[in-house]
Amino acid sequence: MTIEANMPTLPPLTGRAKNFRPLLEGLARRTEPVAIALFAVVVGLALFSVFIAAIGKSPMQLFQLMYAGGFGSWFSIQNSLSRAAPLLLTALCVALPARLGLVVIGAEGAVVLGGLAGAAIAVPLIGAAPPLLAWLLMALAGMVVGGIWIGLTGFLRHYRGVNETIASLLLSYIAIALMNHLIEGPLRDPASLNKPSTAQLPPEFMLGKIPGMDVHWGLVIGVLACIGSWILIERTSFGFAARVAGGNVRAAQIQGLPVGRLVVGLTALAGAFAGLAGTIEVAAVQGSANGALIAGYGYAGILVAFLARHNPLAIIPVAILLGGIDASGGLIQRRMGLPDATVLVLQGTLFVVILFCETLYGRFKAFNPDLWKRSA
Repeated sequence: MTIEANMPTLPPLTGRAKNFRPLLEGLARRTEPVAIALFAVVVGLALFSVFIAAIGKSPMQLFQLMYAGGFGSWFSIQNSLSRAAPLLLTALCVALPARLGLVVIGAEGAVVLGGLAGAAIAVPLIGAAPPLLAWLLMALAGMVVGGIWIGLTGFLRHYRGVNETIASLLLSYIAIALMNHLIEGPLRDPASLNKPSTAQLPPEFMLGKIPGMDVHWGLVIGVLACIGSWILIERTSFGFAARVAGGNVRAAQIQGLPVGRLVVGLTALAGAFAGLAGTIEVAAVQGSANGALIAGYGYAGILVAFLARHNPLAIIPVAILLGGIDASGGLIQRRMGLPDATVLVLQGTLFVVILFCETLYGRFKAFNPDLWKRSA
């Protein structure tokens, strides 16, 4: 027996009420992703509570500390926003190719290479260029390198038939190995004895803070990137062509759409955002390219993108939420004696539940106007 047969039939619309049907249909379609995402979060937290209780800890205390560490004070909120800044950009690295039906999970590689490229281009500019020009060149270098790295995934997928998920993941490991080689060899600062890194940026070359906040400008850049990506995907002919190709590649080719250029171009843009995230991490937080760039922002961006249903605008609140969870890790470790990686276990639990909840889309009549049975 089908789901449609078990669901109650909505009463028919008559008279002036029929004029509200387009509004109701649009509202139903937009409510479904929010409702299912919230359901996935609640279920994930419930499952994680069982895990915490099983090891003899209080789930209630855990969630209280999670709130206090992420959003309980102005200091915590600023810490969460700082951690959300790179997630905005790495989530776009997953969300944009997803509109083409591609699952790219190698943003971590673009992050580390983007940060390395930004740091490398900054060294000869120290004392020879004004900070603003240096920042622009660093951002450009990071975006170009990140774009090439993830764009290679799109090229391999379209022209050689290589699975983009596997290719992006393997390229991520190669990127990390390449960065480690360069910061321990040709690009290593002789003054970095215990922790190999590139030369340290002078204070004037560091990306500043937002006025009145202890949050760097990377947050603003990430928000603008999300807004710009939404406009590109939803309000331009390029975005429409990408959505068509993502829905049915064969139909897109019959219509004469340049599927190859769409795939390579959109994956390159996605990689450029991840590379920019690495550059910002160097210019605003680390001050140099070192092992701290391998912080898992690229992998956390996968969770953000899937929880946001690959919607660039939805990425903004989801990244802030995940940034808050990540910011609470230290407090949980100190107060409850749990490892700092506890929040990673929570993120993994949420990701598994989100993948399971993907099967729920389109199954509820209240959210799916195509299943509504109404008389004329």
